[in-house]
Amino acid sequence: MAIPMERLGGRALRSADNDDAEREYDRLRDLARAENDKAHQASQRSQDAFHSGDHDASQKYSRESKQHYAKRDDYNRQAADYIFRENNAQGKVDGDSIDLHGLYVEEAERILEERIRSDQRRGQEHLHAIVGKGNHSTGHVQKIKPKVEEVCRELGLKYRTEENAGRIYINLQGGEPMKPSQHTGGGYGGQTGHTGQHQQQHQQQHGGQPQQQQQQQQQHGNQKQDDMEELVGKLLPKVLKKLEKACCTVM
Repeated sequence: MAIPMERLGGRALRSADNDDAEREYDRLRDLARAENDKAHQASQRSQDAFHSGDHDASQKYSRESKQHYAKRDDYNRQAADYIFRENNAQGKVDGDSIDLHGLYVEEAERILEERIRSDQRRGQEHLHAIVGKGNHSTGHVQKIKPKVEEVCRELGLKYRTEENAGRIYINLQGGEPMKPSQHTGGGYGGQTGHTGQHQQQHQQQHGGQPQQQQQQQQQHGNQKQDDMEELVGKLLPKVLKKLEKACCTVM
């Protein structure tokens, strides 16, 4: 059975300003697909040899198949880790947002679920999941958005599609999602209206302390980046292990 290697859109990067990063991502995914094909071929040879009574050859091809699957998983892990870091680097998304561009549906599902649980433990009230509009997907059908909605339902969380159809607002505390008039953030990068207003009020109340605020923002951004890196490091091996168990039965 082939792994459902489907990702969001025609480009893995949300912005179109880094062709080198896009090429590196595509290179890793192409290597993963090549290893996946080799694994299937070796698996088929293993089955053919087994049915013909050549058990030594069957075991040999079975080992080869497993080796190719392991390489495939490693390349996919590298690609997912690479593109997730690129799209969620400090300054590219707000601290209350997660960009799922470039991830396979299964990868996006697990990473989002872990991020939700992590934010809930920290007392965060909401999360914006950037899922894209499906403009570059086959038939312009959104693939990741339905999975995000499914995750929210499974976790008992309320959500809504924002005015920008490529983003979903998730209430992490179980309440109703805010109406569009209550939260007027942009869908793709930049500060949300809520965030900008809060920062402006904070400056007015404290008489404006640009240097101190800049240091606080830098520390907060670094913490978010560290949390993101820890999340990717913990979660991707679990995703790949689950995919291998579900989709890659080898004799």
